This record gives sequence, C-alpha cells and structure tokens, in this order.
Amino acid sequence: MNPAPLFSRTSGEPLALYVHWPFCLAKCPYCDFNSHVRDVIPQARFRDALRRELAHDAARLGRRPLRSIFFGGGTPSLMDPATVAALIDDATHFFDPAADLEITLEANPTSVEQQKLAAFRSAGINRLSLGVQSLDETALKTLGREHSASQAIAALETARSLFERISFDLIYARPEQSCVSWEKELTQALDLASDHLSLYQLTIETGTVFEGRHRKGEIILPDEDLAAELYELTGQVAARFGLLPYEVSNYARPGEESRHNLVYWRYQDYLGIGPGAHGRITLGEALLATRRHRAPEIWAERVEARESGSTSEVALEPEERAREALLMGLRLAEGIEEHRFAARTGRPLDSCLDSDILGAALEEEYLQRRDGRLTATAAGRLRLEALLGALVL
Repeated sequence: MNPAPLFSRTSGEPLALYVHWPFCLAKCPYCDFNSHVRDVIPQARFRDALRRELAHDAARLGRRPLRSIFFGGGTPSLMDPATVAALIDDATHFFDPAADLEITLEANPTSVEQQKLAAFRSAGINRLSLGVQSLDETALKTLGREHSASQAIAALETARSLFERISFDLIYARPEQSCVSWEKELTQALDLASDHLSLYQLTIETGTVFEGRHRKGEIILPDEDLAAELYELTGQVAARFGLLPYEVSNYARPGEESRHNLVYWRYQDYLGIGPGAHGRITLGEALLATRRHRAPEIWAERVEARESGSTSEVALEPEERAREALLMGLRLAEGIEEHRFAARTGRPLDSCLDSDILGAALEEEYLQRRDGRLTATAAGRLRLEALLGALVL
C-alpha cells in the first residue's frame, strides 16, 4: 500500500518560530554553538534585521497557526526587552497564535541578566529556560560560566516569582563527579524549581577549548559505566519530584513538556531566523531545509541587502526526511507513530530500518512496537546513539 501523501494541504501547516541571538558575554570552553563575543552588541541593527527577516519569511509562508516562539542563542537574555516585545508582536501579527502560545527565552543567571527578567515577562515571555549548568562552584569555574552558584539560586528564585513556567539546564558527567555529589546537587536544584529539567552529558566537541585540554590530558571525563550510572540516578531523583523523562535529555511534570522542542522531535514545521538558524518548512509539496549565514555581521548585511540571511534552501528527498524523522523521533518516550511517519516522510517506517537489527533490538527489549508506534525503552535510550547508527538505513 502506498503511504499517504506527504502533506494533505499546501498551506496552513502549524508552525514554531525560533529566533537566534548569537551574542554572549564569554565563550564557554565546551561550547560549539553559533555564539560570538562582542565588546559592544549592535542592538538596534540586529533588532531591525531580525524583524525584516521575519517579515520576509512570513510573506511567503502565509498565515499559519503559531504553536510557539523560542528565543535561543547565544545568550538571548542579552537582548533589549523591547526587541523581544517587537518580535513577539510581529510574529503574532503575521501568524495566528495558539490560545496557549508558549514563548520561551533562554537566560543565564548572571546579575546583569537577572535584573532584566521582569522586563522580559512584561515583553510577553511566559516560559524561562535558565542555563544553570551546575550548582557547584568548582564545576562552574571549570565550565567557564560567568555566574556563581549563589547567583544561580537567586535567579531560580526570581524566575519562580515571575514566570508561569521555568526550565533549567544542568551538565553532568563532569570531571571528578560522583553519584553522591550529583544526587545532592540535583536535589538542591529541583527543590528550587521542579517543572522542567534539561540534562546534558558533558562531551568534547571539535574546535572547542575543551578539545585541546582533553587531548593534553588536562580534562578526564567519567567512563561510560559511571556516565550511565549518573544518567540513571538523574531519572530516579527527577521522579521523586514528579518529573518524567519524555525525551532522552529532558524531564518534566506532565503538561510541562517544552512544546517548542516537541516540534523538533516530532519532525514538524519550524521557521528559524537569525544568524546560523536552521528550519524545516513546508511549501507546497516540498519540505525545505533552510539555513542562515552563521557570521552575525554577514547575516545582517544580507538581510539589509535582500531581506534574508539565507545561505541554503534545499527540498529534502524522502530518504533524508525519513532519516531525520527517525533520529529525532526515537529520542522521545512516546516514540514514532508509524502512520504519521509515512505521511510526513513519504516512506513506510520499515523501509528505513535494517530488519535484522530491528528484530534483535525488539528481542533484547531495546525497542518495542505497540499500537502502531515504535519506541525506545529505558534500556534502549541508554544505548540510543549506537542503536540508531546500526538501525537506520
């Protein structure tokens, strides 16, 4: 039987909006994100460029239901709150906002950024994501963070008083980290804010300061067994506070999941604007992979010259759509709904998987298939990277 058409309509596909603010106070030594340090941030220029690029893309996309807005970076809490307000106003003018529109802004717990939180709330932000990363002073210095543990605690308390929903990030599997110290640190953090937690294992990324230090033996990460223990402990501690693992690296109280990030993992449409932003956008019968220029000043020049900082826009073939949908969808606890997968990618799920590896993974209970869904079990999520590498054709 042929799969359902890729899209049932050529317009009106629901949309999430990602706005990238590329500037930071300092470059963290582990970070390979598109972030840049400037002595002076040209706020007005980048506000105008972001608004122009948004208007340009909105004109060709047409009026679509708007699920969420996410200000990411870089450090978007370095933006002027007026810029945030203007972009929210533009987005809700160009598109049809959901009644429960989720509007998230990433912030760091430095004292400078804390002072602006009330202004961001007034600008329209209703969900704050704090880059805490650790509550351990030594770890914060190792990670190159600009805030202290006391500032992180103060920021969490301030955020709780201002925002309906908050999330925070922590990095685990750090040098010399033990299960005992991690349990204490995580419990302290969840005592302060227990709606949503994003947890990331420290990894050595190419081109970062940490890569050079790791190569010299100055940084030694926990081995795989200890990293797995720390990951399993995280789930146990989060469960005590009512947070469930809805994605490999994310835990939430039921109903507090990040609606914006679910768009990525469910392989739905999102528009990305700003330096280095990516997108996946339905136009007609095509699913387009979009990319903006990474360098902030070059991106701004392009927008000023031709309304868009785009560097590439490619219609994805069914094989590439299927691969992306698999790599994202199996990260979710809910897994992949097979009928929707075929409709979105143009390929049946089984045609994209190695049948021998699939059979072995089902037998070993790393994967399970039930009610038209393929999901990774808890044991499978621990091995997901290796599993996906072998499973996906």
